[in-house]
Amino acid sequence: MKSLIEDTRENQRAIDMIELGARMQMLESETGLSRERLLKLYKEIRGESPPKGMLPFSTDWFIPWQQNVHASLFMSLLGFVNRNTGLKGLDATLQAFRMYREQVALNELEEVLSLTRAWTLVRFFDAKMLQLSTCCKCSGSFVAHAFDPSKGYVCGLCHVPARAGKGGKRSVRDECEMAS
Repeated sequence: MKSLIEDTRENQRAIDMIELGARMQMLESETGLSRERLLKLYKEIRGESPPKGMLPFSTDWFIPWQQNVHASLFMSLLGFVNRNTGLKGLDATLQAFRMYREQVALNELEEVLSLTRAWTLVRFFDAKMLQLSTCCKCSGSFVAHAFDPSKGYVCGLCHVPARAGKGGKRSVRDECEMAS
């Protein structure tokens, strides 16, 4: 049996996640609360039923340039939280996501990552399906597929794809490989 304090903490954690936009699958995975209780909490907080459907399950979503920049920012913030606070696991993920939202709002950017995507990203890292690769141009760390060659890696900020309106540039990846 859970103590009253443990039950209150579980409820507060679920409330925090719902307020940040967590999907039901994430809530069920990260709390010990029943589905019925989570549904009631969700409806009370959001005023609507939770969205239905599968969770995203593709590492490929995090690779295109815009999603990659946001995922890389989030992972950088998560690393900062892990190194500089006592937070770990879900608590660290929630704090890093709050910081991500702050940065996006401060810079008047579109919020590309949802909490569920950020949580999934962390799970992909834990499963060693994704890794951080260092850009040979700017030395930043960016999300990449695990086991992809990282020598000569160029991030999406140093080599913005042509479809983003920055076409006609010489390949920075080629320059990095020639310099090696």
